[in-house]
Formats: sequence, structure tokens, C-alpha cells
Amino acid sequence: MRSPNRGARSSATRRLLALSGALAVAAGLLTALAPAASAADSTTDLGTFATAGSGAVAAGGGKVFVSASSRIIVTDTQGVVSGSITGLSGAAGLALSADGTRLYAALGGSHQVAEVDTADLSIVRRIDLTAYPCPVNLSLSGSRLWVGHGCYRETGGGVVGLDLSAPTPMPVPIDAGTFDAPRVAAAGDTLVVANTTTESSDLLVYDVSGTPATLRGAIASHPNDQNLPNDLAITPDGSTVISVDADTHQLGAWDTTSLTKVRDYATEAADSPVSVAISPDGAHVVGGWKSAFTLYGASTATTLHHTTPPAANSLGSLAFSGADVFGVLRGNSDKRLRLWRLHGVTLPPSKLTLTGPSRATAYEEFTLPGRLTLSDGSAPGVQTLTVTRRAPLSGSPVTPLPDVTTAADGTFTITDTQPPTKVTYEVRWNGSSDHRWSKAQQTIAFVLPSSSLTLSGPSEGSVGEQLQFSGVLKAGDRVFPPTTTLKVHRALARADLTQLFELTPAPDGSFSFTDTPTGPGEYTYAVAWEGDDSHRGTRVYHDVTVLEQQE
Repeated sequence: MRSPNRGARSSATRRLLALSGALAVAAGLLTALAPAASAADSTTDLGTFATAGSGAVAAGGGKVFVSASSRIIVTDTQGVVSGSITGLSGAAGLALSADGTRLYAALGGSHQVAEVDTADLSIVRRIDLTAYPCPVNLSLSGSRLWVGHGCYRETGGGVVGLDLSAPTPMPVPIDAGTFDAPRVAAAGDTLVVANTTTESSDLLVYDVSGTPATLRGAIASHPNDQNLPNDLAITPDGSTVISVDADTHQLGAWDTTSLTKVRDYATEAADSPVSVAISPDGAHVVGGWKSAFTLYGASTATTLHHTTPPAANSLGSLAFSGADVFGVLRGNSDKRLRLWRLHGVTLPPSKLTLTGPSRATAYEEFTLPGRLTLSDGSAPGVQTLTVTRRAPLSGSPVTPLPDVTTAADGTFTITDTQPPTKVTYEVRWNGSSDHRWSKAQQTIAFVLPSSSLTLSGPSEGSVGEQLQFSGVLKAGDRVFPPTTTLKVHRALARADLTQLFELTPAPDGSFSFTDTPTGPGEYTYAVAWEGDDSHRGTRVYHDVTVLEQQE
């Protein structure tokens, strides 16, 4: 004979299962390795506001630098703020030496270029540019630094060159008569200047192999003076310059010898481009639009990755750092500067998929299968994945789960136990030196296990005749307590069901009842159980034809 307390024990057992699942998660947190800091793209609030000329970014030597008016903010390669360079006035454009040991900053407020030792962040010298006020844009090629100078919305701007190997570099003017400070891009023996006078917005290409510089010619890439180039980038060998083109919403690549266009870099973005950068090896080009980021193969213009900045931010300048790209963001409403790190973006992609059902049974062990695949189709080998879960509502707390390990072919399974709820699982691979990180999400609705009702009785009867019904309520193997209630309803000729009475089933779920119809017709009987905290409710129907009594 079953114990009368078995139903209570069954419900308690389900709660213990859920609790044990939570304890297993906690235990897993103690033993699982912490997620790598480089697991995904990240955003860092730099603790300052965007001002005119601020927001230039440079990366190298294990550090990232962002100009912020009176200082330069320094982070590590994870985007974590590690220090700052202070005592500056109007810090704007930045340039970093190839070995990462020296940083150069244009100081528009003091009409100087500051040279910074990146090891201890000390200013080792200041180069006076009083005769060429408002330096803004910089480009470094070897030991020569090119400076685009010019005060805001004023004529008289231009470009000067500085030989940094000299104890006291003397500015040598290269170009004059621009409006504002022109953009500059230099590599090898080539210097490109974005001429921004009111009459022209051409790109001027110079041969700087000797002194003075020789003008090769002009590229009429931006004939509309309302669409002046916002940024320039040049390949490491100086053979190709890439400029943003507000007319076409694209990036344009130009041969610096023939002065002809060699390709366009198209995008899905609807707004105008604002920034461009080329990787140190010349293999990749990144373009920044206010609302989009696109990575290209430099020689093919093939889109390799496209994404959008974090919400409510506009994208500004860009810089490569190994396989990462850093972008400076400006808050659309709060105007704060943020540093956006796109982790491993130049690496071939990987893909995570989750293939479990969208519904599962609460309090029971649930498995969510998935797979990690690489872009070249090769088996990823054994890899560690981080797993979290949260309620799908915005702002819900995230709960870490124990890490899972893939099989050599990339397959894996997440195991969990949950009460009735809706949960979004996220699985993430941190990536490798060969492939970009990836993540996948799936939302699962955990519902109580189902119950069932059976109802048997006559299919025909007569008016005034007592009808006998019986049935069984099943909910797994549970025993029902005396508080269990079944509701019996009846309807005539498809009218709405009317409750007749309630009854209590036996501990094993069996029940019976009688009814005596007082008139003929097609009757429908229904028995319903509302369920409880361990099983979903259910109902069952039975039809009876009731005839007039025969004389």
C-alpha cells in the first residue's frame, strides 16, 4: 500500500532536484576556470566627455592611447584603464612609433607636439609649433612626423614635416593655404594631404624622398566642398591611400603613383563614413561609420565582418592592435568617451550553435546540445566553453554555470535543472590565436510536467436515469492528498459548461460520480484539475445522449 505522504515527498523531491542543480552550479564556479578577459568585444567608459579634437586613438607596445583634451588616457590591450598622461592642452591627433616606445601628440592649445615615453608615460620633449598654430593631425613614417595644422574654421592651415632624429626638430612647411587642419597620411616616400580649402577638397600626393617635397599630383576624390574627407589611411608601402567618401558612403582606394582609383569598399551602413585604418601588415582595412563598423580584406575589398557599435554611441577613430581593433565611441546623449574593443576581429570566424528544444520539463534534468565549428571546416579539438543563464528580460542578472568541454569534433552538451520559468542560455568560446571568438543563445521555457485524466461512462441514457461515471487522475507516480479537488461540469446541446460540484479523488487518483439528467438532449460532461506546483492541470470530456423515457 502506498504511503499517504508520498505525494508530498514527490513535490519535495522535485524541489531538491532544482536545489541540487543550483548547488552544482555553485560548486562548478569554485572549480571551473574563470573566463578569459579577452572573451568578447568589450566597452570601457573612459570617464570623460568628448570635446572638439578629442577621441583620437593609437595602439602599440601593449598599450592603447586616447586623446582627451587636457590628457591622454591609457589602457592595456584588454581596454582596462591603466593610467593617463596629463599636463597637456588641447590633445588631439596621435601617432605611435613602429616599436611602440614613443607616442606623439598634437597639442592644439599650446601649439606643440609632445613626445611621450610609453614605458613610464613621461613627456620627454615638446616641439614648438608657434609659427604653425593649432596642430591637430599627425602621421609618422620612420623618423619623420607630418603635422596637419590649422585653427578651427580659419584659413592659413597647412602641413609641416619634423625630423624627429634631430635634437631640436625644425618645422619644414610642405603645403599651405588649407581651411582648418588638413588630414595627413604618410608611408615610405609618399605623403598624402587632404586639401580642405573652400575651393577644393582634393587629395594632394607628394614625393617626400628628398627636400623639398615634390607634388606628384592631385586626386579629385571629393569635388564637393560640402563633403570633405574626414580621415585618411595609407598602406605600409605608401602605394595606396584610402579616404572616406561622403558622396558615395564608401571608402575609396587610390594608387599614389598613377593617382587613379583602384577599388571601393562598400558597406551596409546608411550614414557617411568617418574613419578608416589599415593594419600594420596591410592585409586588412577597417571603416567606421557613425552607426557601423566594417572589416575588409585590403586587396579584395571583401567584407569580412560587419557590426554596429553598442547602443546610443557613435563610432569615431579606429586603430589596430594585433588581431584586435579599438574604436573610440561618443555617447549620443551623454557625450561620454568610450573605448570599444573588437576582440580578434581580423581572425577567421568561428560559429557556435545550440540545437535544443524551445520547451523542457521543469524539475527534470535538461540537456541542451550544441556545436563549435571553424570557418575552414576543420575539427576544433577539445575546447572549453563558458556558459551563463538569465531570465530573458532586459537587465536580468546573469548566472554563471560550470564550463563545458567540447568533444574533438566540436560537439558539446549543457545540462541543467530548472523550476517553471523561462531562461536564456548563452554559450561562449573565447577564440584562439587562429579563430575569432563566438557565442550562441537559446531561450528555453521550462514548464511543469503534464498530468492526465480519464473519464468513462455510458454513451446513452434516459431522462430520470442515474448515470454512473468513473475516471482516474494521473500525475507521474504521485499520490494525491485529501486537499486535491476535481471540478465536474456539464453542458447541454453545446451550451457553456456549468459546474455541477467538486469532488476529491482517492490517493491513487481514482474517482466516481453520478448524475441524473431531467431532460433529453446531447450532454457533455467535463472533469477538470487545475494542477499544482508540481504538475500542470488537465481536463477530460465525455458525451452522453439522453433520450425521453419509453412508455
